[in-house]
Amino acid sequence: MIITQTPLRISFLGGGTDFSDFYLKHGGFVVTTAIDKYVYCIVKERFDKQIYVNYSVKEIVDKVDDLKHELVREAMKKTGVTEGVEITFLSDIPASGSGLGSSSSVTVGVLNALYLYQGQAVEAERLAREACEIEIETLGKPIGVQDQYIAAYGGVRTLEFMKSGLVVAKKVEMSEQIWDDLHKHMMVFFTGKTRQAATILAEQKNNINDKNKVLLEMAEQARQAEKLLNKGKIEELGRLLDEGWKLKKQLASKISDPEIDAAYTAAKRAGAYGGKISGAGGGFFTLFVPSEKRAAVRKALAGMREMPIGLSRDGSKVIFNIRK
Repeated sequence: MIITQTPLRISFLGGGTDFSDFYLKHGGFVVTTAIDKYVYCIVKERFDKQIYVNYSVKEIVDKVDDLKHELVREAMKKTGVTEGVEITFLSDIPASGSGLGSSSSVTVGVLNALYLYQGQAVEAERLAREACEIEIETLGKPIGVQDQYIAAYGGVRTLEFMKSGLVVAKKVEMSEQIWDDLHKHMMVFFTGKTRQAATILAEQKNNINDKNKVLLEMAEQARQAEKLLNKGKIEELGRLLDEGWKLKKQLASKISDPEIDAAYTAAKRAGAYGGKISGAGGGFFTLFVPSEKRAAVRKALAGMREMPIGLSRDGSKVIFNIRK
């Protein structure tokens, strides 16, 4: 039995510049963090030759190609696991439509587990790259490549997307005090909405050529965010998130809605420096709030459930491994 633990993520700034249609021409840059909410993947050998996959439904099939869970199907093909296995997923938060990168965490986590099931330990870069190949190239999902890399690497990182196609993942340099300060300023609330982002992301992808100026500005904001984190200027980072959220809403028509905008305005009036929706059209609010304003922000967003979070230093990792 193999169990992997793969973090979800909250992207701070630069999201949208990780679409290949943009960064292969202009380069891209994102600042993002893994959080201590996880997707767990359990892989267990079966006595028979059938394939069992357990998630929100249970699948029992004889052949890999018969699986409806497309991420698992393609991960099995890529890793060479073809029969006699049971794969189970557990998640700390709703696994679909959260805006926290859960699909990519599933892909990275199942790749990690299946490779180790085959007796092969695979480095983070390969896990991220192959997860991108599955989601974007094989399955044609209209998504970027940041989620797969932060799920694989963990920590608070910059991800630079080069015109050559190379992705460079680096830890953001900051002291333990700054790390703690960053964590203490973050408040995350569930909007009560989960959404299938494919339609919004497809519109965003189709708009890239018309939004180059906005995306270039967003990449520059992400570079500024790295410098602010280096220096521990969390208030300025929160206000930069506010500017970034205004730009992000220009990328597609349904990234926000009047209800979300009203809640965000209420949070700012209550003392939040700034914030954003993780994902598009719903999911989780991330806000940067000074300690003395946290109670007021909670009151302003009383209709939403707060999700306490921490930052995760590790990317996808094996937490249980018994192999015959």
